[in-house]
Amino acid sequence: MEIFKIQDLSFSYPTDPERRALDHVSLDVCRGSYTLVCGRSGSGKTTLLRHLKTSMAPNGRREGKVFFRGDALDDIPEARQARSIGYVMQDPDDQIVTDKVWHELAFGLESLGCDQTVMRSRVAEMACYFGISDWFHRDTSTLSGGEKQLLNLASIMAMQPEVLILDEPTAQLDPVASSDFLNTVKKINLELGTTVIISEHRIEEIFPCADRVIVMEEGSVTACGAPRDIAHSLCEGGAVEAPAPIRIFYGTEGKGQCPLTVREGREYLSRAMRDNVKVKELPVLSKKNFDGRRAALRFKEVWHRYGKDMPDVLKGVCVEIPEGVHFALVGANGGGKTTLLRSACGICRPYRGKIEIFGKNIEKYKKSELYHGCISMMPQDPRSLFAKRTVREELSEMNASKEDTERVMSLCRLDGLLDRHPFDLSCGEAQRTALAKALLTSPRILLLDEPTKGMDSAFKEELSKILSALKKDGVTVLTVSHDVEFCARYADLVGMFFDGQVISVDDAKRFFGKNSFFTTSASRMTRHVFSNAVTVEDVLALWSANGSVEL
Repeated sequence: MEIFKIQDLSFSYPTDPERRALDHVSLDVCRGSYTLVCGRSGSGKTTLLRHLKTSMAPNGRREGKVFFRGDALDDIPEARQARSIGYVMQDPDDQIVTDKVWHELAFGLESLGCDQTVMRSRVAEMACYFGISDWFHRDTSTLSGGEKQLLNLASIMAMQPEVLILDEPTAQLDPVASSDFLNTVKKINLELGTTVIISEHRIEEIFPCADRVIVMEEGSVTACGAPRDIAHSLCEGGAVEAPAPIRIFYGTEGKGQCPLTVREGREYLSRAMRDNVKVKELPVLSKKNFDGRRAALRFKEVWHRYGKDMPDVLKGVCVEIPEGVHFALVGANGGGKTTLLRSACGICRPYRGKIEIFGKNIEKYKKSELYHGCISMMPQDPRSLFAKRTVREELSEMNASKEDTERVMSLCRLDGLLDRHPFDLSCGEAQRTALAKALLTSPRILLLDEPTKGMDSAFKEELSKILSALKKDGVTVLTVSHDVEFCARYADLVGMFFDGQVISVDDAKRFFGKNSFFTTSASRMTRHVFSNAVTVEDVLALWSANGSVEL
């Protein structure tokens, strides 16, 4: 039985009335199903999901109808929608409204006028079920991104909704926290029968679990079906990058049933190779290849805390970032990686230790010297950079030359967004706009905090080209990211941040090849056969080097 029915839905934002963010979309969502919505940044995923709850619907011109359990959604009182339809947003800070964890869990129930006894029982149940009892009395401001997102999910589930809608919920989570979060969502679907509709760019873990996959492009549904039914179409230049097992299967011209999971992919590769492996690894650059370069950034015993009586976030950080390399930093949520970036550009001042930029103490730089032509940072939340009414005005604010502005606009694919309001952009479009503003300061060191959040695979490829061009011009890139696939494919050096320190640094292939969880699907799938294959391209290169095998 269908729980949602979407009939010929079209929508345009007031800032761009000629462009349809949704173009005649018609869909049914069955009760109790698990539906994945995917597509490129700006394809209409978030706009579609927001139309499934009246309080979340954007302003603009709409045509068509949305029905919930047979009734027109617009005719259903908001109180009933609040009880029946739960919505978890991409940025956890956008959804938390109280100062304490326990109060956040109870807030939705209080708003619905729930009985005190029932409220206490549900809050206690959710705290136990989601494993948040230990931080029940903590301030919400002290939680990591992963903890905040889990709290948002628990708060929604306390109201016992029939439908759970999640808009890129793992965009800011590290690989371990992301896996735990998605396992919890799947458990909710299987054990409670809650209908789940989830939008994601990183679909590796969700794709095999979904009952149905909806692919969107330019506001329209281009593919819809069971995961195995549309797997091959995703590998034919579609709008979504298929999970690694699928790309490896079709890249090696596999026969039979296409693997969807890492386990199925591992079994396929074992059968295909039949232990006839002659070439086990690819040649890699050594970390020593960069030792002769001067340090663009150097941290010497850097310590930082946010208050006199608060714990240290940075605990004696010692690391050098060579000039002209792409250095990626990975680690758990809330570990201090963003604080390290903020220290590197002078926003956070350490109470002990020294930070050098091109051999000069950061404290000896004037602000005008530091932030123009030297160092620039793209923050995790791009909206913090926006203060104008259009993207065009945001770029004009940087006072760059017309030639530089046009070049950066082209690099970041902003031509079709110039007259849009920055807060009407999708997450990926906002990231591209923020990147453009950072590049217009002509930095020699570029700091990127979660640069691929909300970005589709096509623009990640474009971003890699931008970063490669910058490196050729001698620009040093320091990236903090939970997107291990992006780091494995494009970073030169990777560091692990743990317990307030950078505890190890290695080239990307060696780094991800030796990890179990902070690694790629391709690595987990193939490490029993190959030694340092951490991307799909690595696997296909080694397959070719060993010669294809008939199954």
